[in-house]
Amino acid sequence: MTTNGDPGESKSGIQVLARAAEILRLLHGHPEGLSQTQIGAKVDLARSTVSRLLVALEAEGLVISMGPRGRYRLGPELVRLASSARRNAWLDLHPLLVEFSYEIGETVDLSVLEGDRAVFVDQVVADNRLRAVSAVGDTFPLHASANGKAMLAAMPEPDVRRVLNGKLEEFTKNTLTTPTAVRSELDRIRSADGIAFDREEQSFGVCAVGAVIGTVDHDLLALSVPIPKQRFTGREEEIRAAVLDFVTRCDSWIAARR
Repeated sequence: MTTNGDPGESKSGIQVLARAAEILRLLHGHPEGLSQTQIGAKVDLARSTVSRLLVALEAEGLVISMGPRGRYRLGPELVRLASSARRNAWLDLHPLLVEFSYEIGETVDLSVLEGDRAVFVDQVVADNRLRAVSAVGDTFPLHASANGKAMLAAMPEPDVRRVLNGKLEEFTKNTLTTPTAVRSELDRIRSADGIAFDREEQSFGVCAVGAVIGTVDHDLLALSVPIPKQRFTGREEEIRAAVLDFVTRCDSWIAARR
């Protein structure tokens, strides 16, 4: 006679999964993050139980902590898993990215809005010896990246306010770190057909041009063209016009997805 294991142990395992899922759903609704104490109060679990679950989730990359006593938020592994599940909605766009990259001779990135971050979900790398490349799955702050600022300019005011009320981290001396400065930049982007620039605001030596492509299956998608500063200087208008043209060409693709 065979058995399927201890029923009590199986039930305990299911409870652990259910509690972990409850924490993940809670953090999904709080992109700004929650402390361990706040999580315990909201899911009505003992502090020791919450601590064990968070340690396990963090080890798998499903949550990340902002310092020893900081807030917890959804982790990069969960973002990658979610991106994979939704990737079919973006596959048809890849050939257009390849064509566009070939036309301008630069790397092209596709990103999706995830909470208060821009997440790279596709990329076409140009054949240049000197190039600016980030990995698919990497996340970027909205206030300090071309794709992120383009998204922020297209977001509803309550969402913009939420992002600007958070910490605007400084990455370089060019990073915009005050709500007033960011809002001024968003006004400029909106008056410039949605085209956004990153002039060494995220990384020294790297500039970028970005724009929102549109909303697909409830996901806000943006394009960005990262370029080493040496090739960016003097080509700003050329790249801006090329990105704007590409976004216009994507309109029929967006309409077909609706």
